[in-house]
Amino acid sequence: MVFQEPLTALDPLMRIGRQIAEPLQRRAARDGNPLSGPALDKAILDLMADVALPDPQRIARAYPHEISGGQRQRVAIAMAPACRPDLLIADEPTTALDVTTRAEILRLLDSLVRQRNMALLFISHDLPVVAGIVDRVAVLRRGVIVETGPVAEIFARPQHDYTATLVAAAHAFDAALGAQP
Repeated sequence: MVFQEPLTALDPLMRIGRQIAEPLQRRAARDGNPLSGPALDKAILDLMADVALPDPQRIARAYPHEISGGQRQRVAIAMAPACRPDLLIADEPTTALDVTTRAEILRLLDSLVRQRNMALLFISHDLPVVAGIVDRVAVLRRGVIVETGPVAEIFARPQHDYTATLVAAAHAFDAALGAQP
């Protein structure tokens, strides 16, 4: 699971390397292959490299408040596949990020799920982000699915009134941004 705000999802009193180590050790123990010492350190740095964290040695020693929001989100993303899940749940993982970092995180998620053959459940209200990251979409209203199908089809020809309203609002927002100087 990758949460919307990694600063609240990460333990503020625990160094980053230790936080990444926990799911690695739990999965290794579950598999009957305990992980510690240099092997654990290498696994931590490998996961940090997989999510393109710069200067992994420094970040591993840092606390969450000592790194940027994008780096914190990369740490949270590194922790998720540490347990080798079949499903990665990402709840608004790009909401608090700037446009450039958002694009990097979306590319990273796409790459990870493809490389590790995971399914991705991406939760978001940002329709352009949804359209760029998933193949299929389910539109919920008050916790009930009102429409589901291929993302291109649903966004091009919404069948439910609520979906049509969402798509129209997204188009109006895009138009308003385009009208800006």
